[in-house]
Amino acid sequence: MNLFPWLLWLHIFGAILAFGPTYVFSLIGGMGAREPMHGNFALRITEKIERGMTLPLAVVQGITGLGLLLVSGRNLTDSHNYWLGVAIVLYVIALSFSYFVQAPRLVKAVEMTSTPPPPPAPGAAPAGPPPALMALLGQIRQGGMLLGILVTIIIFLMIVKPLS
Repeated sequence: MNLFPWLLWLHIFGAILAFGPTYVFSLIGGMGAREPMHGNFALRITEKIERGMTLPLAVVQGITGLGLLLVSGRNLTDSHNYWLGVAIVLYVIALSFSYFVQAPRLVKAVEMTSTPPPPPAPGAAPAGPPPALMALLGQIRQGGMLLGILVTIIIFLMIVKPLS
């Protein structure tokens, strides 16, 4: 039985499920920023999608990709497959960054926004969000842009397969 078509289907379908939703994270974040009373929900839904869907399925991508490599007999040292080596390195970077940097940032932002700020003193204007939260949200935004670029490059390499 030829496993290649099945592994390829799982790999492509997995990529759609894993990474498709990540392209809306900026929309969710933007809406949360425009409506601060819903900011915690925006962060929680983003974190839920990332931890419950994107990260586990991203690991499955590595497994199905390895299966495809083994079944197809591709040689990563062949100069015609350099694109695949580059994509694998970018995948490892993106997955590591997601697990060890971006996910903990999201958890911290959810924690920071889970309790409402104390009410302002009578007659005082309400205070804005704490500077530490704003800095963290900026880091999350930049990390999301980096991950979006990496995933886009990986998808490009998988589709175009330069010099293969």
